[in-house]
Amino acid sequence: MIHAVLIFNTSGIPRLTKFYTPLHQSSQTLIQKIFSLISIRPAGLCNFLDAPELEAFLGPKDGSDERWRVVYRNYATLYFVFVVDGAESELGILDLIQVFVEGLDRHFENVCELDLVFHFDEAHHILAEIIQGGLVLETNGDEISNSVKLASKARRNSFASANPLSLGSGAGGPRSGSLQTPLGWLTDRLAGVATR
Repeated sequence: MIHAVLIFNTSGIPRLTKFYTPLHQSSQTLIQKIFSLISIRPAGLCNFLDAPELEAFLGPKDGSDERWRVVYRNYATLYFVFVVDGAESELGILDLIQVFVEGLDRHFENVCELDLVFHFDEAHHILAEIIQGGLVLETNGDEISNSVKLASKARRNSFASANPLSLGSGAGGPRSGSLQTPLGWLTDRLAGVATR
């Protein structure tokens, strides 16, 4: 099971955090602990490690010798980190991180740290298309991209129909036809004054 998905920059500042199991201590302390574990590792080492230090944060594993594992990838200035248990394959999780990054790249067209800061809701939506409740739902990049585009289009149409000052009128929406927005009416009136 996937217990946490974290994205933080090379300074340890979190940009996306999602926990699928309850924490026994503060999330900030857990993020700093994980950052201290992976930031000191040389680049030549593998991208996963056992982390018995995380038992204080996530609790001990139930009656088994399994340990918490941290699987991560470093892309430019961002660390993509998954905290998993022994039921997950480390190589499978590395592939899942790649799918997540490709989904972000498709949506944001070459994702950067600022995209995660200013559009955190969309980043969470992409993650939710891939993982729900700590279980992997979808790994097909085209399916993820299509569902995110549909949700984004529905959100824009909903905003346009609910906001009386929206500039556009959606095709076939409730404002199509002869019904005009207040902003459009005011613009027409001001344009009419200017032509006199």
